[in-house]
Parts: sequence; C-alpha cells; structure tokens
Amino acid sequence: MTIAGAVPDFPVLLYNNPARTGYNISVSLAMRLCDECENIVGIKDSSGDMTMTSEFIRQARGRKFKVLGGKDSLIYGAMAYGADGCVATTANMFPELVVSIYDKCCSGDYKGALEEQYRLTPIRLQMDKASFPVGTKDMADLMGLNPGEPYRPNRSSEGMVVENMRSAIRLAGYDI
Repeated sequence: MTIAGAVPDFPVLLYNNPARTGYNISVSLAMRLCDECENIVGIKDSSGDMTMTSEFIRQARGRKFKVLGGKDSLIYGAMAYGADGCVATTANMFPELVVSIYDKCCSGDYKGALEEQYRLTPIRLQMDKASFPVGTKDMADLMGLNPGEPYRPNRSSEGMVVENMRSAIRLAGYDI
C-alpha cells in the first residue's frame, strides 16, 4: 500500500511470482489491498497454481480488480476460468500465437484456443530449461530478434538447451 499510496494517480498491478520472490501473495491479501487502495487495479498471477488463480478470479467479481494469467503454459486455463487476459514472456517472440489463445477464448472458440495453447506450451517449457532470464534472450535470439548478450555473469545457453528450444519452435510450426 505504501507504493500505491505514493502514486495515487497511477494504476498499480500486483505481481504474484512466488517461484522468483519466495513469497506468495494470498488471495485474501490481494483483495484487502484492492479494497483499501483505490489504484490497486489487479494482479498478474504467475504462481502456476490454477486453484489460486481461479480464486483470485472468483473473489475479484464485483470489484474493480482485474486478474491476469502470468504463466505462459496456463493462458488457456486462466482465460477459461475468466481471467481478463495474460502477461506472457513468450509474447515477446510469438505475439500472434499468444494473442490467438486470448482471441479464441474471447470469441468462445475454446477448442481452437486449447490447440494454440498446445503449440505454445512446449516452447515455454524448453525456455524454462535455461537459467532465468537467459532463456528469454536465447529464445529471442533464435527468432532473429537480436536481443544482445545476457548481463554478466550470465552467458547465452549452448548445446542441447538451445537445440531443444529450436525443436520446440519448429514443432509449433515456425520455420527457423
């Protein structure tokens, strides 16, 4: 609340990413923050826990509080539960694929959205085999986006990690 209170004219989005922070924002805490601080407008839930994501969505009903899926491999699941959207790392390299999952869910084409999710998930799973955030740069490099070298002391991935990423990208129908 201190940060949100310091910027009252700006919307603030909570970010639940317990794997990276070692702390999980509970549903009750998120709802309390939403109720007590007008400019806290939603949450990106990267917990990977669909029960938690669905509970954020259920309890956000009737509030001015948006729930965004934050796990690229669970976009479909979050949208099917009623999430307002997603924030996906893979959208930097595969925007049309990520957007297609969202668009198909919004239009009621859940079968098509699920097929698109099946295309995306192997890419994300292989990206996760590299260290964070190097895997994102590796993937961007494979897609020809020239992101530059990772910050030190990290180095770009090599060998089977990169080859498995390349295979997942091709499996999804991309010609690289």
